[in-house]
Amino acid sequence: MAEAGKRKGMADHRVLDGAGLRVAIVVSRFNEEVTARLRDGAREALLRSGVKEKDIVEVWVPGAWEIPLTCQMLNESDEYDAMVALGCVIRGETSHHLYVAGEAARGIADESMGSGVPIGFGLLTTDTYEQAMERAGGSHGNKGEDAALAALEMVGVLRSYCPPIDSNS
Repeated sequence: MAEAGKRKGMADHRVLDGAGLRVAIVVSRFNEEVTARLRDGAREALLRSGVKEKDIVEVWVPGAWEIPLTCQMLNESDEYDAMVALGCVIRGETSHHLYVAGEAARGIADESMGSGVPIGFGLLTTDTYEQAMERAGGSHGNKGEDAALAALEMVGVLRSYCPPIDSNS
């Protein structure tokens, strides 16, 4: 009988082995107290999973808006097996946060789907600074860690179920 919560015949990719993988972490400087903690969580998760320090590249950008373009440019280098996108958009007095967060999320998703390179989504969208800190190593865990582990898991999923594309055909 299959384990509870697992369908018969389905591989479990949660056993993560990052050995030999190159990973880029793209981090927004806006709300840096929060995003630095997200970055720490992502980096620790990658190292714990076997990614070597020399194979982790960290790129800081001004804000969440700039994350998708940076992911796109890094993807075009063909040097990375996965990426982790980290940022924090906190609701303000206007609706500006909706546009920034929504377009950043869309851009990250579009880049991952268009390139075939997994991008772990670690863009916090909260109502308050306190909520952001709770999700950056506080009572709600560290969403940077979660995003890094999701990116590694997706590398395993894609390598197991999706044959590589032959660029010569």
